[in-house]
Amino acid sequence: MKGVPVTASLSLESDIRALLDQAIAAAQHAYIPYSHFAVGAAIRAIDGTVYTGCNIENASFPVTVCGERTALFKAVSEGRRSFDVVVIVSPVGAAPCGMCRQALNEFAPHLRVVLADLEGHVRMDTRLDVLLPGSFGPDDLPH
Repeated sequence: MKGVPVTASLSLESDIRALLDQAIAAAQHAYIPYSHFAVGAAIRAIDGTVYTGCNIENASFPVTVCGERTALFKAVSEGRRSFDVVVIVSPVGAAPCGMCRQALNEFAPHLRVVLADLEGHVRMDTRLDVLLPGSFGPDDLPH
């Protein structure tokens, strides 16, 4: 399945629209004194619980954490391990970085990924296995 850009945001189902609104709200809390590139994310656990996150920069750049990993780690720290969708917003509707793709892959290799800009215009609606083909995950380790 290829990523399919979505241009008519009014056609989004209401649950995705709600997640989009939560991701946009999360981006408002981004700590971005260096890049000025706000990212917000909302990830939904299989039980319907939603966790949000934003990017948090640091003067020691490698310490910076992305919005989608913040949301994921909040969820995992609360005991969630299964997810069905993540909505990620940024100024340009950018795709998650490689580290975020790998972190998400640990828990949900077929996760639905919706990418939008900060105004709520969806740029792409795809799956994680499309964004991270040939991924390495828990099943690849010897048991």
